[in-house]
Amino acid sequence: MSKTTRTVLILLAVVVILTLFPLFVRKDADFGGSDDAGSVMVEEVTGKAYEPWFTPVLERFLGRELPGEIESLIFCVQTGIGVGVIAFFMGRLVERKKWMDRQEER
Repeated sequence: MSKTTRTVLILLAVVVILTLFPLFVRKDADFGGSDDAGSVMVEEVTGKAYEPWFTPVLERFLGRELPGEIESLIFCVQTGIGVGVIAFFMGRLVERKKWMDRQEER
């Protein structure tokens, strides 16, 4: 086994351990969203229930709240687009460097 392969396997094992560790440490943990935690904190500080400033555009358009699966889908699509844009520009920078190095060799 090469050094690179061993390093990749060790890093993958570390990622898996870091991903699964929180699930087994506390069995009674409640995984709530940051929006819920923020509204609870506002209610504790001010003593009044939190009132949102506006309703989301899609909720206003549909007349009801989006299902959690659809919200997750939209979030994943947004993440994929962002990663694609970042990867595109990083690829352009790498190719520009290669192109400039070739130009200097001539």
